[in-house]
Amino acid sequence: VDALVLRYLGAFGPASVADIQQWSGLTRLREVTERLPLRTFRGETGPVLYDLPDAPRPSADVPAPPRFLPAYDNLLLSHKDRTRLITGNRTVPLPPGNGATDGTFLVDGLWQGTWQLRDGKLHVRPFTKLGRAERDALLAEAARLCAFAARQACDVILDQQEAR
Repeated sequence: VDALVLRYLGAFGPASVADIQQWSGLTRLREVTERLPLRTFRGETGPVLYDLPDAPRPSADVPAPPRFLPAYDNLLLSHKDRTRLITGNRTVPLPPGNGATDGTFLVDGLWQGTWQLRDGKLHVRPFTKLGRAERDALLAEAARLCAFAARQACDVILDQQEAR
C-alpha cells in the first residue's frame, strides 16, 4: 500500500487522502500518508495535500504548457476534489457504453475544452475564449498531437464559436 500511495503521488501529487482513495478504491489511507516521509501543503479549500518530498515544484507564476489528454484520462478522474483542475462546475465527460469519442485538453493546468480526431482533422473545442499566447501554444501542441496520432500532418480546426 505504501508503494501504491507513492506511485499515485508521483503521478498526481500533490493530493489529499480523499483523492488517493478515489483513485485507488482503498480506504483508511490517512494512516499510510501520515507514516510516509511526505511533504504536506494546505489546499486552497482547506484539505491537507501530500506530495513526494523531492517532487518538482515550479513557482506559481510559471504557466503549465497545453496538454491534450485522451478520453477517460486518469488526471481528470483521479481526484475526489476536481476543482483544482476543472472550473465552472463542469462534469468530466464520461459517455456511457463503449467508445468515448472526445479527449480533453488543459491550458495552464486547467481543463479548458475537448478535442476529437476524425477524417484527418483535429477538432479542438475550447470552453472559454483563449488569449493569443494560449491559442498559439495550444495550436503548436495540436500540431504535435497530429504528427503523433495521425502519423502525418493533419488539419487543426479551432472551433472558438463553441467557447462559452
